[in-house]
Amino acid sequence: MIKFRPRKIPFRRRLTRASVALIYRQSDSGDIEILFIQRARREGDPWSGDMAFPGGRIQSNDANPRAAAERETLEETGINLARDGVFKTRLSDLITRHHSRWRPMVVTPYVYEWNGSQPETLNHEVEQTVWISGDYLASPENQSTLPFRTPLGTLNLPCCRYQGYCIWGLSYSMLQELLLNSKPD
Repeated sequence: MIKFRPRKIPFRRRLTRASVALIYRQSDSGDIEILFIQRARREGDPWSGDMAFPGGRIQSNDANPRAAAERETLEETGINLARDGVFKTRLSDLITRHHSRWRPMVVTPYVYEWNGSQPETLNHEVEQTVWISGDYLASPENQSTLPFRTPLGTLNLPCCRYQGYCIWGLSYSMLQELLLNSKPD
């Protein structure tokens, strides 16, 4: 599926780590769709209500980062990747920060093909799920910018807009790497 080597951040094992699952499926019409979650709205959460991929911090009982992505996906959406997903590849590490701290955190994305049919069961962290066509996400006319205010001025960050949703930040970066470097089977 992926035709490149993902970048790995040196010393990543010494930093707080998280992992996410980029999940795609084939729709009834034969199109490829990618799963996004809309994060629940919570006071104090800087990414409250944002579009993202299911995932979260690696815990000491996770066998590895990929197992953490599978566990977090199951907890947040009810989607059992260990049972009904086919692991395809790992994407490049990205660096971000903790929600409430400025310490760095490494996020590793894992790509899965979804073959299940179970309905999603969302937990308190997820407001809803949205499956979006890969063709829509890749189309240049659906790319936009998001004004983002900083103490130094406003930045216009790249994003993709879909029916009132805005995919930006780390999720947008992961999506672009997936779309630019892969062709699902």
